[in-house]
Amino acid sequence: MTSGGDAAGMNPAIKCTVDYSRMLGYKPYLVHNGLRGLIDDNIEAAKSSDVSGILHRGGTILRSSRSKRFFEYEHRQQAYENLQKHGISKLIVIGGDGSFRALNQFYSDFKVPFAGIPATIDNDIPGTDYCLGVDTALNMIRQNVDSIRDTASSFSRAFVIETMGRHCGYLAMASAVTSGAEVCLVPELEYDLEAIQRRLQKDIDNGRQFLIAIVAEGCQMGDYLTRWIKDKLKMDARLTILGHIQRGGSPTVRDRLMAFKFGIAAVDSLHRGETNKIMVYKSGSYSTVPIHELTGQTAGIDPILIEICKPLCR
Repeated sequence: MTSGGDAAGMNPAIKCTVDYSRMLGYKPYLVHNGLRGLIDDNIEAAKSSDVSGILHRGGTILRSSRSKRFFEYEHRQQAYENLQKHGISKLIVIGGDGSFRALNQFYSDFKVPFAGIPATIDNDIPGTDYCLGVDTALNMIRQNVDSIRDTASSFSRAFVIETMGRHCGYLAMASAVTSGAEVCLVPELEYDLEAIQRRLQKDIDNGRQFLIAIVAEGCQMGDYLTRWIKDKLKMDARLTILGHIQRGGSPTVRDRLMAFKFGIAAVDSLHRGETNKIMVYKSGSYSTVPIHELTGQTAGIDPILIEICKPLCR
């Protein structure tokens, strides 16, 4: 099943888990519509045709949802009875930390083991350096920033570009570095607008004709920074909020490969008899981590990336 926000790489992970679990002798099922589908019995046995030709597709063919009903015991019990009816004894959930916590509560109630595959463009799941969908989202941002740079240089304008990520600035940081942005504001780093003004004004005096600023949505600084550039630097400035375009697109090669590696690891975890583990990729190695070890933690960002971004904040 897929749950929470959609992310490129979910479909390759679906295909991998179906095909690999069948190789090990299991009978795989598909849950449509996320947590809501568990409650409403949108469950069917997986056919080969269901997962054929989906590797290149963004989003999730199983669709997703966020269900408030799943917080209520009676609805979780209904979900459990639906699984029992189909003879389903193990679950794989492809999603974010909210989905993992929901399934962990489900395990506490009914002892249905699950394996979690991290999939969120925010890259904010603690314990793993990478989540499915991140590379595709970064490439979507790169493509759009490159296009905006063309018009910025043509009209001698400043563009403030707001990226998604909730309270995590990873997308903004990685995009700012790889697109050559002049400014980057993220929740993880303190910024000094006066220092930024001095730096940019010096560049403008030396001939700079345009600039790109990338702001994480968690800063809530997009509108303000756009007005600030107009007032302080006397440059025509426009705000572009990329929004949900960052979620779409055909999965990159990296996201497809990561989906297969995570998918195989998830099936193997359940096959070994593990109960509530999350698949993680840390420092170049793949492993599993119990969900309780991640509860209450916050995701860290590569300290090298943070150091690279600091000059863009001042």
